[in-house]
Amino acid sequence: MTKISKAACIGGGVIGGGWIARFLLAGIDVDVFDPHPEATRIVGEVIANAEKAYAMLTGAPLPPRGRLTFCETLVEAVTDADWIQESVPERLDLKRGVLTEIDAAARPDALIGSSTSGLLPTDLQRDMRHPERFFVSHPYNPVYLLPLVELVGGEKTSAATIQAAIARLAPIGMKGVHIAKEIEAFVGDRLLEALWREALWLIHDDICTVETLDDVIRYSFGLRWAQMGLFQTYRIAGGEAGMRHFLAQFGPCLAWPWTKLTDVVDLDDALIEKIGRQSDEQASGLSIRQLERIRDENLVGILQALKGGDGGKGWGAGKLLKDFEQSLWANGGESMPADPSQPLRLVETKVSPAWVDYNGHMTEHRYLQVFGDTSDALLRLVGVDLAYVEAGHSYYTVESHIRHLGEAKLGQAIHSACQILSADEKRLHVFHTLHDTATAEVIATAEQMLLHVDSKAGKAVPAPAAVLGRVKAIAAAHAELALPEGAGRHVGQRR
Repeated sequence: MTKISKAACIGGGVIGGGWIARFLLAGIDVDVFDPHPEATRIVGEVIANAEKAYAMLTGAPLPPRGRLTFCETLVEAVTDADWIQESVPERLDLKRGVLTEIDAAARPDALIGSSTSGLLPTDLQRDMRHPERFFVSHPYNPVYLLPLVELVGGEKTSAATIQAAIARLAPIGMKGVHIAKEIEAFVGDRLLEALWREALWLIHDDICTVETLDDVIRYSFGLRWAQMGLFQTYRIAGGEAGMRHFLAQFGPCLAWPWTKLTDVVDLDDALIEKIGRQSDEQASGLSIRQLERIRDENLVGILQALKGGDGGKGWGAGKLLKDFEQSLWANGGESMPADPSQPLRLVETKVSPAWVDYNGHMTEHRYLQVFGDTSDALLRLVGVDLAYVEAGHSYYTVESHIRHLGEAKLGQAIHSACQILSADEKRLHVFHTLHDTATAEVIATAEQMLLHVDSKAGKAVPAPAAVLGRVKAIAAAHAELALPEGAGRHVGQRR
């Protein structure tokens, strides 16, 4: 099995709630056990934020949301699950007891992961009857957006379990990385701990404020790390001579007394209060939920930008998102609208933060993107899907005329409808209209001519009968419609 058919989440806090949202939005049913009296509210708020983020993240057709069930007992929650994620508080005795109870009640073939951020898997699996199927699966917050999961096996974890976990994470848009040896805090948290320790000293010694320190990270190397990591970034810093030159040039710095990583700051009441006060000032009254939504919007923008990296192939986490979307398109497909005699409403989206200029208005090239997405949706509807394109044929847009009649603004819900004006063996003439979903106001239109091509031969060729039949069926229905206002116009034409 390479897909998760049903998940169970034990614990629904910050991390557990993120796992629940990730599973649900991938179409997986989730049974939850969390004795906290407000677990339903807390999990519901996390899911609501995740849904808002996914609406900005991708236009690909998400599967129907999985069914969420809150269970009265742990045993009830895990009984039918094939992936069980434990996310209870970070105490060895508590986690070990919960995991042992999960192990006793779970199906023999179920995978059991722990969200621990530092406890050793060997210690956690000590009392299990089937320890070979247990592993640490340490994610990063927010779990529903950040795709990495550190997978760490204990002494009794089988290699097959780690490989199965990696395979099952991919279909939900996550990347499992195997940490070869168990070590306290694994890899990510050890790196973060080193940075955190130095940051505390910088605040303690009044070198800077918490806001200045955060600005140093988010406006510089944080952006580099987001798409290239540490070592590859430093390789580039070495210039044409690469990493060896970098190490030779900057290696001696390691012996200089720059950091206090071997000395631990005393987190006394005064330092805690200083950091707390500065952090309050930095937040400027924004609630945690508001900060979460801002964080999500920023991450979506970065992921979307990385999706277009490397000449459109995708880069890093963006390539992972691109691959995930392709699987969603392949599984979701397109279905004929209920009334094909009307313009086909093919794209529903919102204006995301990555789409706007300094005025909060959607930028010009995003209009072309939405209209291109509308053409792509029409093509999938008539059978020109990913497999068709990979086989060497497609429709290419050869002409576009866009009219900007209104303004699309940040957060605005918009939709695009398509009317086929004419079609023959090689040509497809379409007219798209972009609407404000709330008011139905027309924001923009695009008239496009597409040619069916053999991409390998580099020339226009007739579309096959199956595709042409679907195109002409829609064109025949649309022939009864009035010609859209603005069809046939040229640039600069007076009204």
